[in-house]
Amino acid sequence: MKSVAAAVLFASSIAVSHAQEASWQPPAPEQRCPSKWGAQDERGAANHMTPQNVMRASRLIRTGQVFELGRVLESGMPLFGTRKFEIHTKRTGPVLGENKRRSNEELVVTEIGQVGTQFDMFSHQTIGDQFYNCIDNDEIATRNGFTRLGVEKIGTLYTRGVLIDVAAYKGVERLPSGYEISVSDLQGALQKQGMRLEPGDAALIHSGYGSLWGVDNATYNRDTPGIGAPAAEWLAGQDVMLIGADTFGVEVAPNPDGKLSLPVHQIALVVNGIFLLENMRLDELAAAKAYEFAFIVQPLKVKGGTGSTVAPVAIR
Repeated sequence: MKSVAAAVLFASSIAVSHAQEASWQPPAPEQRCPSKWGAQDERGAANHMTPQNVMRASRLIRTGQVFELGRVLESGMPLFGTRKFEIHTKRTGPVLGENKRRSNEELVVTEIGQVGTQFDMFSHQTIGDQFYNCIDNDEIATRNGFTRLGVEKIGTLYTRGVLIDVAAYKGVERLPSGYEISVSDLQGALQKQGMRLEPGDAALIHSGYGSLWGVDNATYNRDTPGIGAPAAEWLAGQDVMLIGADTFGVEVAPNPDGKLSLPVHQIALVVNGIFLLENMRLDELAAAKAYEFAFIVQPLKVKGGTGSTVAPVAIR
Protein backbone atom coordinates (compact mmCIF):
# COMPACT_ATOMS: atom_id res chain seq x y z
CA MET A 1 0.00 0.00 0.00
CA LYS A 2 2.85 2.33 0.83
CA SER A 3 4.45 1.74 -2.55
CA VAL A 4 1.15 2.41 -4.35
CA ALA A 5 0.62 5.60 -2.38
CA ALA A 6 4.17 6.72 -3.13
CA ALA A 7 3.66 6.05 -6.84
CA VAL A 8 0.45 8.06 -6.85
CA LEU A 9 2.14 10.92 -5.01
CA PHE A 10 5.08 10.83 -7.45
CA ALA A 11 2.76 10.85 -10.48
CA SER A 12 0.79 13.71 -8.97
CA SER A 13 3.95 15.73 -8.40
CA ILE A 14 4.96 15.22 -12.04
CA ALA A 15 1.51 16.34 -13.21
CA VAL A 16 1.71 19.47 -11.08
CA SER A 17 5.24 20.17 -12.31
CA HIS A 18 4.16 19.83 -15.94
CA ALA A 19 1.16 22.06 -15.31
CA GLN A 20 3.46 24.76 -14.02
CA GLU A 21 5.80 24.68 -17.03
CA ALA A 22 5.57 27.51 -19.54
CA SER A 23 4.09 26.68 -22.94
CA TRP A 24 7.42 27.47 -24.65
CA GLN A 25 10.94 26.91 -23.40
CA PRO A 26 14.07 28.48 -24.92
CA PRO A 27 16.24 25.82 -26.56
CA ALA A 28 19.49 25.01 -24.79
CA PRO A 29 22.69 26.66 -26.09
CA GLU A 30 23.85 23.44 -27.72
CA GLN A 31 20.55 23.27 -29.61
CA ARG A 32 20.73 26.80 -31.04
CA CYS A 33 24.47 27.36 -31.42
CA PRO A 34 26.35 27.66 -33.61
CA SER A 35 23.87 29.24 -36.00
CA LYS A 36 23.38 27.77 -39.44
CA TRP A 37 25.40 30.69 -40.78
CA GLY A 38 28.46 29.71 -38.74
CA ALA A 39 29.85 30.22 -35.25
CA GLN A 40 31.32 33.67 -36.00
CA ASP A 41 28.31 35.04 -37.86
CA GLU A 42 26.77 38.37 -36.79
CA ARG A 43 24.37 38.95 -39.72
CA GLY A 44 21.91 36.11 -39.34
CA ALA A 45 19.14 36.15 -41.95
CA ALA A 46 20.79 39.13 -43.64
CA ASN A 47 22.96 36.47 -45.27
CA HIS A 48 19.97 35.94 -47.58
CA MET A 49 20.94 39.27 -49.20
CA THR A 50 22.40 37.77 -52.36
CA PRO A 51 22.40 39.08 -55.94
CA GLN A 52 19.94 36.30 -56.75
CA ASN A 53 17.45 37.48 -54.14
CA VAL A 54 17.86 41.09 -55.24
CA MET A 55 17.04 40.14 -58.82
CA ARG A 56 14.13 37.99 -57.65
CA ALA A 57 12.67 41.00 -55.85
CA SER A 58 13.35 43.36 -58.76
CA ARG A 59 11.31 41.20 -61.12
CA LEU A 60 8.26 41.92 -58.94
CA ILE A 61 8.30 45.61 -59.92
CA ARG A 62 5.76 45.94 -62.71
CA THR A 63 3.89 49.22 -62.12
CA GLY A 64 6.38 51.34 -60.20
CA GLN A 65 3.86 51.95 -57.41
CA VAL A 66 5.64 52.82 -54.15
CA PHE A 67 4.22 52.26 -50.68
CA GLU A 68 5.90 54.00 -47.77
CA LEU A 69 5.80 51.72 -44.74
CA GLY A 70 7.48 53.94 -42.14
CA ARG A 71 5.79 56.12 -39.53
CA VAL A 72 6.40 59.85 -39.11
CA LEU A 73 8.62 60.53 -36.10
CA GLU A 74 6.95 63.04 -33.80
CA SER A 75 6.51 63.69 -30.11
CA GLY A 76 2.85 62.60 -30.17
CA MET A 77 3.48 59.12 -31.54
CA PRO A 78 2.97 55.99 -29.42
CA LEU A 79 6.06 55.34 -27.32
CA PHE A 80 6.45 52.07 -25.47
CA GLY A 81 7.44 52.16 -21.80
CA THR A 82 9.78 55.00 -20.88
CA ARG A 83 11.00 55.70 -24.41
CA LYS A 84 10.94 59.31 -25.53
CA PHE A 85 11.18 61.45 -28.65
CA GLU A 86 11.91 65.16 -28.44
CA ILE A 87 12.86 67.52 -31.25
CA HIS A 88 14.33 70.94 -30.52
CA THR A 89 14.75 73.31 -33.46
CA LYS A 90 17.62 75.78 -33.36
CA ARG A 91 18.80 78.60 -35.59
CA THR A 92 22.42 78.27 -36.54
CA GLY A 93 23.23 81.93 -36.94
CA PRO A 94 22.14 85.39 -38.09
CA VAL A 95 21.24 86.45 -41.63
CA LEU A 96 24.42 86.06 -43.71
CA GLY A 97 25.59 87.67 -46.93
CA GLU A 98 23.88 90.00 -49.36
CA ASN A 99 21.71 87.03 -50.33
CA LYS A 100 20.41 86.98 -46.72
CA ARG A 101 20.91 83.28 -46.10
CA ARG A 102 19.56 81.77 -42.89
CA SER A 103 19.65 78.17 -41.71
CA ASN A 104 18.05 75.93 -39.11
CA GLU A 105 18.95 72.62 -37.49
CA GLU A 106 17.49 70.41 -34.83
CA LEU A 107 18.54 68.46 -31.79
CA VAL A 108 16.70 65.15 -31.46
CA VAL A 109 16.62 63.47 -28.05
CA THR A 110 15.42 59.90 -28.42
CA GLU A 111 16.25 56.20 -28.37
CA ILE A 112 17.07 56.14 -32.07
CA GLY A 113 17.00 52.35 -32.21
CA GLN A 114 13.65 51.80 -30.56
CA VAL A 115 11.11 54.46 -31.58
CA GLY A 116 8.75 54.78 -34.54
CA THR A 117 9.05 52.16 -37.25
CA GLN A 118 11.97 50.23 -35.80
CA PHE A 119 14.33 47.49 -36.85
CA ASP A 120 15.42 45.12 -34.07
CA MET A 121 19.01 43.90 -34.16
CA PHE A 122 20.28 40.81 -32.36
CA SER A 123 21.89 42.81 -29.55
CA HIS A 124 18.39 43.94 -28.53
CA GLN A 125 17.36 40.69 -26.80
CA THR A 126 18.91 37.75 -24.94
CA ILE A 127 18.13 34.34 -23.54
CA GLY A 128 19.63 34.68 -20.10
CA ASP A 129 23.00 36.32 -20.69
CA GLN A 130 23.38 35.17 -24.29
CA PHE A 131 22.59 36.81 -27.62
CA TYR A 132 22.34 35.25 -31.07
CA ASN A 133 25.02 32.61 -31.70
CA CYS A 134 25.48 32.30 -27.90
CA ILE A 135 27.54 35.49 -27.72
CA ASP A 136 27.79 36.56 -24.09
CA ASN A 137 26.30 39.92 -23.14
CA ASP A 138 29.06 40.86 -20.72
CA GLU A 139 31.77 40.16 -23.27
CA ILE A 140 30.51 42.64 -25.86
CA ALA A 141 28.62 45.31 -23.87
CA THR A 142 30.35 48.69 -23.38
CA ARG A 143 29.18 52.18 -22.46
CA ASN A 144 29.54 53.11 -26.14
CA GLY A 145 27.56 50.30 -27.73
CA PHE A 146 28.20 46.63 -28.38
CA THR A 147 31.50 45.50 -29.84
CA ARG A 148 29.69 42.75 -31.76
CA LEU A 149 26.14 42.39 -33.13
CA GLY A 150 25.76 46.12 -33.77
CA VAL A 151 23.12 47.19 -36.27
CA GLU A 152 25.80 48.72 -38.50
CA LYS A 153 26.63 45.16 -39.62
CA ILE A 154 23.41 44.82 -41.63
CA GLY A 155 23.27 47.44 -44.40
CA THR A 156 20.63 47.41 -47.12
CA LEU A 157 18.10 44.58 -47.23
CA TYR A 158 16.38 44.23 -50.59
CA THR A 159 14.21 41.19 -50.99
CA ARG A 160 10.78 39.83 -51.85
CA GLY A 161 8.12 41.11 -49.49
CA VAL A 162 4.88 39.28 -48.75
CA LEU A 163 1.94 40.87 -46.95
CA ILE A 164 -0.02 38.40 -44.82
CA ASP A 165 -3.37 40.11 -44.27
CA VAL A 166 -4.69 38.26 -41.24
CA ALA A 167 -7.31 40.93 -40.54
CA ALA A 168 -8.89 40.41 -43.99
CA TYR A 169 -8.68 36.64 -43.58
CA LYS A 170 -10.60 36.88 -40.31
CA GLY A 171 -13.12 39.26 -41.89
CA VAL A 172 -12.40 42.23 -39.61
CA GLU A 173 -10.89 45.68 -40.02
CA ARG A 174 -8.80 45.22 -36.89
CA LEU A 175 -7.96 42.13 -34.89
CA PRO A 176 -9.03 42.39 -31.24
CA SER A 177 -6.54 43.32 -28.59
CA GLY A 178 -4.60 40.38 -27.19
CA TYR A 179 -5.50 38.10 -30.12
CA GLU A 180 -2.84 35.45 -30.78
CA ILE A 181 -2.28 34.94 -34.49
CA SER A 182 -1.91 31.21 -35.07
CA VAL A 183 -0.11 29.11 -37.65
CA SER A 184 -3.47 28.30 -39.24
CA ASP A 185 -4.24 32.04 -39.47
CA LEU A 186 -1.00 32.66 -41.35
CA GLN A 187 -1.47 29.67 -43.60
CA GLY A 188 -5.13 30.49 -44.24
CA ALA A 189 -4.36 34.10 -45.15
CA LEU A 190 -1.56 33.07 -47.50
CA GLN A 191 -3.77 30.49 -49.17
CA LYS A 192 -6.57 33.02 -49.60
CA GLN A 193 -4.12 35.44 -51.21
CA GLY A 194 -2.60 32.77 -53.44
CA MET A 195 0.80 33.35 -51.85
CA ARG A 196 3.49 31.22 -50.28
CA LEU A 197 6.62 32.17 -48.43
CA GLU A 198 10.09 31.52 -49.81
CA PRO A 199 13.52 31.58 -48.13
CA GLY A 200 14.76 35.11 -47.59
CA ASP A 201 11.34 36.77 -47.73
CA ALA A 202 10.20 39.70 -45.62
CA ALA A 203 6.93 38.51 -44.05
CA LEU A 204 4.74 41.49 -43.09
CA ILE A 205 1.66 40.77 -40.98
CA HIS A 206 -1.35 43.10 -41.21
CA SER A 207 -3.56 43.05 -38.11
CA GLY A 208 -5.30 46.37 -38.72
CA TYR A 209 -4.05 47.61 -35.35
CA GLY A 210 -2.05 50.33 -37.06
CA SER A 211 -5.28 52.30 -37.46
CA LEU A 212 -4.93 53.23 -33.79
CA TRP A 213 -1.55 54.92 -34.29
CA GLY A 214 -1.83 58.56 -33.28
CA VAL A 215 -5.58 58.11 -32.72
CA ASP A 216 -5.66 56.04 -29.53
CA ASN A 217 -2.07 55.61 -28.41
CA ALA A 218 -3.02 54.13 -25.06
CA THR A 219 -4.90 51.26 -26.69
CA TYR A 220 -2.22 50.84 -29.36
CA ASN A 221 0.37 50.26 -26.63
CA ARG A 222 -1.78 47.82 -24.64
CA ASP A 223 -2.81 44.21 -25.23
CA THR A 224 -1.95 44.07 -28.92
CA PRO A 225 -2.69 41.24 -31.34
CA GLY A 226 0.26 39.41 -32.83
CA ILE A 227 1.90 36.09 -33.48
CA GLY A 228 2.58 33.66 -30.67
CA ALA A 229 5.48 31.25 -30.24
CA PRO A 230 4.06 28.51 -32.54
CA ALA A 231 3.51 30.99 -35.39
CA ALA A 232 6.97 32.47 -34.88
CA GLU A 233 8.57 29.04 -35.07
CA TRP A 234 6.57 28.26 -38.21
CA LEU A 235 7.78 31.48 -39.84
CA ALA A 236 11.34 30.66 -38.82
CA GLY A 237 10.85 27.28 -40.46
CA GLN A 238 10.02 29.09 -43.72
CA ASP A 239 13.51 30.65 -43.48
CA VAL A 240 12.31 34.27 -43.74
CA MET A 241 14.68 37.23 -43.49
CA LEU A 242 12.49 39.35 -41.26
CA ILE A 243 9.05 39.49 -39.68
CA GLY A 244 7.22 42.81 -39.59
CA ALA A 245 3.86 43.97 -38.28
CA ASP A 246 1.68 47.01 -37.64
CA THR A 247 2.02 46.68 -33.86
CA PHE A 248 4.63 47.77 -31.33
CA GLY A 249 6.08 44.31 -30.81
CA VAL A 250 5.05 42.03 -33.73
CA GLU A 251 4.01 39.40 -31.16
CA VAL A 252 0.87 39.08 -29.08
CA ALA A 253 1.11 41.14 -25.90
CA PRO A 254 0.73 40.16 -23.22
CA ASN A 255 1.40 36.55 -24.06
CA PRO A 256 -1.60 34.33 -23.18
CA ASP A 257 0.83 32.27 -21.13
CA GLY A 258 1.51 34.50 -18.15
CA LYS A 259 4.83 32.73 -17.54
CA LEU A 260 6.29 34.04 -20.79
CA SER A 261 7.74 37.46 -21.61
CA LEU A 262 7.95 38.28 -25.34
CA PRO A 263 9.09 34.82 -26.48
CA VAL A 264 8.79 35.73 -30.16
CA HIS A 265 11.63 38.21 -29.72
CA GLN A 266 13.80 35.37 -28.47
CA ILE A 267 12.66 32.94 -31.17
CA ALA A 268 13.38 35.41 -33.94
CA LEU A 269 16.39 37.42 -32.77
CA VAL A 270 18.24 35.03 -30.48
CA VAL A 271 17.46 31.53 -31.72
CA ASN A 272 17.08 32.05 -35.47
CA GLY A 273 18.81 35.34 -36.32
CA ILE A 274 15.65 36.75 -37.93
CA PHE A 275 14.98 40.49 -37.69
CA LEU A 276 11.81 42.08 -36.32
CA LEU A 277 10.32 45.23 -37.85
CA GLU A 278 7.78 46.99 -35.63
CA ASN A 279 5.22 49.80 -35.94
CA MET A 280 4.82 49.50 -39.71
CA ARG A 281 2.30 51.30 -41.92
CA LEU A 282 0.55 48.43 -43.67
CA ASP A 283 -2.98 49.72 -44.24
CA GLU A 284 -2.25 51.05 -47.74
CA LEU A 285 -0.69 47.76 -48.81
CA ALA A 286 -3.71 45.89 -47.47
CA ALA A 287 -6.23 48.23 -49.12
CA ALA A 288 -4.46 47.83 -52.46
CA LYS A 289 -4.26 44.05 -51.98
CA ALA A 290 -0.57 44.34 -52.70
CA TYR A 291 0.49 40.95 -51.44
CA GLU A 292 3.84 40.61 -53.21
CA PHE A 293 6.41 43.31 -53.88
CA ALA A 294 10.04 44.35 -53.76
CA PHE A 295 10.88 45.29 -50.19
CA ILE A 296 13.71 47.63 -49.20
CA VAL A 297 14.95 48.69 -45.78
CA GLN A 298 18.28 50.01 -44.55
CA PRO A 299 18.98 50.47 -40.84
CA LEU A 300 21.00 53.50 -39.80
CA LYS A 301 24.65 52.64 -39.34
CA VAL A 302 24.68 53.14 -35.57
CA LYS A 303 27.87 51.42 -34.46
CA GLY A 304 27.09 48.99 -31.68
CA GLY A 305 23.39 49.86 -31.80
CA THR A 306 20.58 47.51 -30.76
CA GLY A 307 18.34 48.63 -33.59
CA SER A 308 17.38 51.51 -35.82
CA THR A 309 14.49 53.74 -36.72
CA VAL A 310 13.80 53.00 -40.39
CA ALA A 311 11.61 54.06 -43.32
CA PRO A 312 11.05 50.89 -45.36
CA VAL A 313 9.34 50.88 -48.75
CA ALA A 314 7.46 48.37 -50.89
CA ILE A 315 7.48 48.68 -54.69
CA ARG A 316 5.35 46.70 -57.09
